[in-house]
Amino acid sequence: MIDVFSQSLDALLCCSVDKKIQKIRQLYRHITDSDFSTSTQQPVKKVAEPGRPVLPVHVPPTEVKRRRLGSVEGRVALIHAIAHIEFNAMNLALDAVYRFRDMPCDYYCDWMRVASEEATHFELLRARLNELSSSYGALPVHGGMWAMAVETDYDVMVRMALVPRVLEARGLDVTPPMLKKLSAVNDVKTVAILNRILEEEVEHVRIGNRWFGATCEQRGLATEETFKKLLHKHGKAALRGPFNKPARLKAGFSEAELVELDSIEKLFREETASSKKAVAD
Repeated sequence: MIDVFSQSLDALLCCSVDKKIQKIRQLYRHITDSDFSTSTQQPVKKVAEPGRPVLPVHVPPTEVKRRRLGSVEGRVALIHAIAHIEFNAMNLALDAVYRFRDMPCDYYCDWMRVASEEATHFELLRARLNELSSSYGALPVHGGMWAMAVETDYDVMVRMALVPRVLEARGLDVTPPMLKKLSAVNDVKTVAILNRILEEEVEHVRIGNRWFGATCEQRGLATEETFKKLLHKHGKAALRGPFNKPARLKAGFSEAELVELDSIEKLFREETASSKKAVAD
């Protein structure tokens, strides 16, 4: 039987994209065959940065240029950005497996499934880039998603609240407008890929909702109030609307949570605007 923690760490730290994907698929096969152990004497290590290739170059978010989708260059930039998100999502899922011990076996099965599906998403997007005479690594990217992983590495409940339910759920919100724009320029192939990703990401967010709810219940905490407190502590900058409410409901958010998300996001926007005004004055 393989040690799920050492194997997931090995995949997480792997710098080669193709080898990382290969390791993910191998570990997922072991887990689906119940051929794994969660007994280990190895302490959990902090991972300041996951393994990644030399390219793409990482830059601050403000240096990542935006382009219109009417041009091939604009579509390449969009697809490249989403491919990098999927690459990050692979690492986030691997870290969720590696970092948090004493969870039920279903937890590790769920997150290795997510890692495997994120790897497939990445491969589809990379192939589409190649069709458009580009490649993954051709454009600069930013690494904002991993910053939240580091910030939430102390508690599985906090991780489940803020990575799947905030960062990954953001994909449910922004994908439909992108699909509309890509359909308008008749990019049928990219639309098909993003439709598949959107469908599977709903399930990934649902998995995050499942384990957030389970950890709250185990600790005797109310999910909605706990989520609200964690958003105020960690998630102000990451929470942005408008929200895709049908997709979020399908992914396991409650109606009450969606109402609360609207009010919290509005409050955060007002606080940000007030802070900017104070600085300007």
